[in-house]
Amino acid sequence: MSRSAGLRDGLRNNSLSLVFLTLCVLTIIGQAVSGTAQYNNDALTEGLQQVSVWQYLVSSDFAVDVAENWQSEYLQFLLFIVLTVWLVQRGSPESKELDKTGRESDEEQRVAEYSTDTSPAWARVRGWRLTLYSRSLGLAMALIFLGSWFAQSVAGRAAYNEQQLRQLQEPLPWLGYVGSADFWNRTTQNWQSEFLAVGSMAILAVYLRERGSPESKPVGAAHDETGAQG
Repeated sequence: MSRSAGLRDGLRNNSLSLVFLTLCVLTIIGQAVSGTAQYNNDALTEGLQQVSVWQYLVSSDFAVDVAENWQSEYLQFLLFIVLTVWLVQRGSPESKELDKTGRESDEEQRVAEYSTDTSPAWARVRGWRLTLYSRSLGLAMALIFLGSWFAQSVAGRAAYNEQQLRQLQEPLPWLGYVGSADFWNRTTQNWQSEFLAVGSMAILAVYLRERGSPESKPVGAAHDETGAQG
């Protein structure tokens, strides 16, 4: 296989993650540019010094906005991954089949003595490695969520206290900010949108279709057919 053919195959085989990574980078750039403009408009109104795009990128204002979005997204994934182990939605491709709730048997999960030659190494042996690997996706999402949420609290406190000092008011310690209305307003306004989006997807996919998408049932599938993918 030629190098160009290998590159094409690599791009095609990883196109989903590459496109979303590119979109992420582009939207961060857009956020940086528009955020700088907004920050400088506010600074001009308050008689403060304006900043460059780079200065805004390393500011607490930018960091808290990014972190609060990231933590809500990864919380959504964490809850969806874990809750769909046990909870079902009749007719949704986002759900397991109605009679397959729970962790499933070792045979169904192809672990230990039921593993194959292509199974990951940690799926082939019993013990702590199998236990850890069996929950590794949820754990990874949980760690990213908690890390992002902590980053939001630190950056949010810095941004909040900067505003407090401008208004000649007392800054808050970290624990004080975590219990503040500003922190929880930032947090819950993101959470509610993520929960609504996931719930809407689970319900709408029962009745609506997107031909060829694995997130949709086949176009001709019955509304009550559960766990099917197109």
